[in-house]
Amino acid sequence: MAVVGELGQEHAGLEAIKQRALKTGAINCHIVDMREKFVQKALTSALAANALYENQYPLLSALSRPIISEALVEIAHQYNAAYVAHGCTGKGNDQVRFEACIAMLDPTLKVIAPVREWEFKTRPEEMEWAQAHGVEVPTTQASPYSIDDNLWGRAIECGILEDPYNEPPEDIYTMTVSPEQAPDKPTYTEIEFKQGIPCALDNKPMSYLDIIYALNDIAGSNGYGRLDMVENRLVGVKSRECYEQPAALALIEAHKALEALCLEREVLHAKLPLEHSWATAVYYGQWFSPLKGALDAFMAHTQQCLSGVVKLKFYKGTCTVVGRKSDFSLYSYALATYDKSDSFNHNAAQGFIDLTILSNKIWAQNRIAHNQSIL
Repeated sequence: MAVVGELGQEHAGLEAIKQRALKTGAINCHIVDMREKFVQKALTSALAANALYENQYPLLSALSRPIISEALVEIAHQYNAAYVAHGCTGKGNDQVRFEACIAMLDPTLKVIAPVREWEFKTRPEEMEWAQAHGVEVPTTQASPYSIDDNLWGRAIECGILEDPYNEPPEDIYTMTVSPEQAPDKPTYTEIEFKQGIPCALDNKPMSYLDIIYALNDIAGSNGYGRLDMVENRLVGVKSRECYEQPAALALIEAHKALEALCLEREVLHAKLPLEHSWATAVYYGQWFSPLKGALDAFMAHTQQCLSGVVKLKFYKGTCTVVGRKSDFSLYSYALATYDKSDSFNHNAAQGFIDLTILSNKIWAQNRIAHNQSIL
């Protein structure tokens, strides 16, 4: 029994994938459209947490694995299956994510991992085995890249990219044009949010899903959305990864700008390290863990009044927030301005400073009195 998930990835056709599964011996193949569930369950909570792993890239594969795992377990139950198989390697992150999710959803299911258990040592060995057994795979000696993609973007590794000093070749990118080839004039777009969820683009009401598709085109056509980084894998290996995530990066940029406008200072400051904890937990496969559930509750609370509009400017590989507005804005012109309409109480500043520095001032006086350096 095979399961194929439609997550908005690039593909030649899911029906062709189904036929390939049947050809290799599956008794049936379920094609499951997971896009709406992916958006509502994964991408909504990810955006609330501005989910950037190691503060660099928007979580990608890690967000899809729980959705796929739910479908695997559900279909396994339909057929009274005792085993679930995946094709992850022995040193990747996804083996942990799938098996952690499956174990938390149904700990009685046993997992089979052929690529890991059969002890393939190299990707060429895997390709040779596939060719010898008539299994069609997308990788070739000429294009050995390992690519995972969904509507939130693409992750690319292997081949020439394994040397972190090599510049990524242009042929690895499909969602973005080269910044050098992007239009010479900037593109402006406005994103409206309602309680933290994108709901309109350029004043046109749209679903979150449709906004992602539209922004992938808008941002990608302006050369925005490429990342090249070395990340720390869960299994302890540093890995050079290239990502292509135009809509994801643009939405997080806009979302963070709206939060800066609307969230109270201490809430925003507390949220920043919790965002890191959220992204790390999900990267580690802890989607169904109590920690991630508790963090979700905090993130959801911060989104209650996060409604407004953010204006973005795309230009030759860049995305800049150039405007934001909200009925829940905590920005006060009267307090912030330096002109004659300033309402800030300047006379209160001296007492504020005295009390703010008092503890450190006493400490410094003590050290100086005892001829101790404060440096």
